[in-house]
Amino acid sequence: MKTNAVVWFEIYVNDMARARAFYEAVLQVTLEPAEKIAENWPELWMFPGENNASGASGALVRMVGDEESTGGGSTLVYFNCADCAEQISRVSEHGGRVIRDKFAIGPYGFIAIAMDTEGNRIGLHSMR
Repeated sequence: MKTNAVVWFEIYVNDMARARAFYEAVLQVTLEPAEKIAENWPELWMFPGENNASGASGALVRMVGDEESTGGGSTLVYFNCADCAEQISRVSEHGGRVIRDKFAIGPYGFIAIAMDTEGNRIGLHSMR
């Protein structure tokens, strides 16, 4: 069976309420809390996803006692958008920072780059 290279992503945050508000507003989605499986299990809020759909799903994660794991990491997650100009236009008003507005990447569509409220860089991708 063929699978995509990325199957899950985690974006580490210090302030879960602030981070949730940012992603829900910019991407116009509702994150759902994950079940706590063990006593020391981190706080996870999952992005919408379907088990049999293409692409990857993931979560915002708050690791109590490991606040140094957030922001400025080398992972860049690209979120699928109908037109990434819409999402990038909502970044600043929700506490993030636009790093690069929508631009063309040839036959692969368009991308925009932002920084979230926790210091993580994120990508937005669309075909139009």
